[in-house]
Amino acid sequence: MAYSGAPILAEDLLFKPKHSLIDQSLHSRLGATTTNGDGFGIGWYGEGTEPAMFKSIEPAWNDRNLREIAGQIRTPLFFAHIRASTGTPVQRSNCHPFRHGRWLWMHNGALRGFHETRRDLVTAIDPALFPDLDGSTDSETLFFLAMTFGLTDEPFEAVARAVGFVEDVGHAHGIDDPVQMTVATSDGESTWIFRYSSELQSRSLFYSTEITRLQALHPEVEVLRRLGSETRLVVSEPLRDLPGAWNEVPESSAGVVRPGADELRPFHPIAPT
Repeated sequence: MAYSGAPILAEDLLFKPKHSLIDQSLHSRLGATTTNGDGFGIGWYGEGTEPAMFKSIEPAWNDRNLREIAGQIRTPLFFAHIRASTGTPVQRSNCHPFRHGRWLWMHNGALRGFHETRRDLVTAIDPALFPDLDGSTDSETLFFLAMTFGLTDEPFEAVARAVGFVEDVGHAHGIDDPVQMTVATSDGESTWIFRYSSELQSRSLFYSTEITRLQALHPEVEVLRRLGSETRLVVSEPLRDLPGAWNEVPESSAGVVRPGADELRPFHPIAPT
């Protein structure tokens, strides 16, 4: 889940919606696994020069510290992720979101054949960035590849080049359909989202309807009246069953959520030359 808009309490996003991320950690409807208990993480932008993070290998539904701090964190830009490991260890450094400088990154999905391709992928990371690679996941590797290919300058192109590189390496190792991903990344002002898979059957991803339209559609929903006009949510699964509230991100698409006009465009990997 990625939220941007007027400052909001984390508990209003994590715990209060009917199908909140905490509920989804036990009862996912659209995910690859119904139960996601291999840790969790939240990231938010506040007073510091870099975003803050809180991660744990405890299941999200069972962490009292998360419940404690969620009522005290108020932020205009918030990331949250629940983890089901695709093979790498259950450890704090492998929990999303990942951070580098001002940037946060979350990924659902997998780089298939990562055990076979990992050496080639990791050694392609910029040597100046490599010391900051903290964990052992394919997700963090993809983040640092995107950083290597220019994420801080041109996010759409950087992720397209990173994905094209992963596919090229995967195919060289005889791996079909190397990439399965939905991604959210932010610099604290804008949030970029991506939905893509090599087989064109990507994990689910939704974005919320423009808030003034929602307020007109559902004047009976009190929480909507408290949200500012720039409010936007991007989620793997809708947080509540509210007609007209959610729009599916099209297959092979990328977008940016920012103050003013948002953007949604086709996404195509850029193969290395």
